[in-house]
Amino acid sequence: MERDTDFIRGDDDGGGGEKKSILTSSFFMGQVGEVNLGLKSDGLYWELIESFSDVNEESTSCFGIWSASKTDTYIRISDVYDIEFIDWGLVHETRKANPGCLVGHLTEMYRFRVHGVQRSKAQPCLWTPVAYTFGHDDKQTCQLWVNQLKTCLGMEIDRPKSLLVFVNPRSGKRNGRRIWENVYPLFSQAKVKTKVIVTERAGHACDAMTSITSRELNSYDGVVAVGGDGLFNEILNGLLLSRHKAPYPPMPPDNGQTVNIHNDIEELGPIVTMAEPLVSGEDESPLLSSSLDDTEVANPNHDSEISFPNERFRFGLIPSGSTDAIVICTTGARDPVTSALQIILGERLRLDIAQVVRWKTLRTSKLEPLVRYTASFAGYGFYGDVITESEKYRWMGPKRYDYAGTKVFLKHRSYEAEVTYMEVEPEKTNIGANGRRIKAFWGLSKDPERVPCRAKCSICNSNITSDAQQESKLVRVKGRFLSIGAAVISCRNEKAPDGLVADAHLSDGFLHLILIKDCPRAFYLWHLTQLARKGGTPLNFDFVEHHKTTAFTFTSFGEESVWNVDGEVLVAHKLSAQVFRGLINLFASGPET
Repeated sequence: MERDTDFIRGDDDGGGGEKKSILTSSFFMGQVGEVNLGLKSDGLYWELIESFSDVNEESTSCFGIWSASKTDTYIRISDVYDIEFIDWGLVHETRKANPGCLVGHLTEMYRFRVHGVQRSKAQPCLWTPVAYTFGHDDKQTCQLWVNQLKTCLGMEIDRPKSLLVFVNPRSGKRNGRRIWENVYPLFSQAKVKTKVIVTERAGHACDAMTSITSRELNSYDGVVAVGGDGLFNEILNGLLLSRHKAPYPPMPPDNGQTVNIHNDIEELGPIVTMAEPLVSGEDESPLLSSSLDDTEVANPNHDSEISFPNERFRFGLIPSGSTDAIVICTTGARDPVTSALQIILGERLRLDIAQVVRWKTLRTSKLEPLVRYTASFAGYGFYGDVITESEKYRWMGPKRYDYAGTKVFLKHRSYEAEVTYMEVEPEKTNIGANGRRIKAFWGLSKDPERVPCRAKCSICNSNITSDAQQESKLVRVKGRFLSIGAAVISCRNEKAPDGLVADAHLSDGFLHLILIKDCPRAFYLWHLTQLARKGGTPLNFDFVEHHKTTAFTFTSFGEESVWNVDGEVLVAHKLSAQVFRGLINLFASGPET
């Protein structure tokens, strides 16, 4: 059987029409048959000429890598991560013999293989590796295609070539090491170099990132955490504590008065928000002296060549934790393979980061600012009590959070505090909350303002500067609270499918302050039940306040709880926080619709 081996070279259609082929030829495609193969500037296309089988077969998987199906007709260059010339050998055997097939004696030939990704049709957020094998009886023809495909692949300049990887073997179900071993072959196939550090203790990753020199850091295109949100938080803090230069958020007011009026809201008038980040070349120490002069920085001997925001350097996260809220919010799936492939292909999105400053540990403590950064959530009261209680049952694994949560819920503790926040838009959340809750319960209405964050989100990619960055109104709330939470992202997870705030965005420059006022236990249970429901309305209660803000302050009174900052316990009598829009870049695409 003769096959066309001529090649047609061309360029993209300058008139804006269909792209012309750079190369075309006939090949035998593994598990498909004879195809006309065409290479265009945006991808590889094929059209079936003759089939190995008269059955319309779907693709199959071998060791997690899917082979071609007859329904596939192209793969985009942006979805390809390796081209492999595999010399002379058998084209993959057919799954069902076809006695009439004319190519039975031509199964041995020169071959090349295209490695790429495909998205699940049922769940677009899930990515899987796929391999397409093409055979030809002329070695030079195969080699020409391989060279041209590699040239096209080399134009994908945003992909990582070298990564620093931290693996937490004890996170979640203690399978971090196994998960890395499973996804490492993908990085190896894509020619991505990795330096792997297996953490040996809590704080290991943070210490390593704090001490790393900018010279070494610049040799990597990013850092990857194989673990949970806690490991990601360690890496984040290790880098930002010494390399992010910005003034602190406003300090909580110190009027020395005890709050006696519960659930009282006081408007304090307009103020001007934070100044621009410092331009000093020195680094900011994570624990400054008692001086409140934001221009004072410490640790001048620390390398300062690399700082944040940083366009080139990116963070990656391969999930193996207990909740993996960050990876679910940024990829749409809790899947290590999906995360690995998005890292390999150099996907990019910006992520807001909150800076949390503890000014005083206790009421009698001296003023000693301590800085922490969080990519997802900081919570007080119920959230702090759960993380404290769960530490007693670490041997239970992820189930300890359910057990600790039940114990804390039954205790039903509330705490007296004062919260001051910057109001950046007219409050709509608590107007008519009772009526909206009843309608929502019976399915009579849906909130039209809930616009969840998605891949290529127009809100996150907007360059519009919020009025909050110019002038905002300061509002003070006094009362007893079951919990106080500040969400940077929606915090979606398997137990809260829509997260704490369903319409929180990854890079819009806002915090979502959630105040749960003291209420009967049954009402709080109703709130928690709504959190656990897909499409629930946990914020539509009279005892729940939801405020969109850029910064807030906190002061506790009487009996105190602790703060839970991305799983880290932080004891704080006085605390403040602010958000930095798109402070870091992540190897992720955002959740698909």
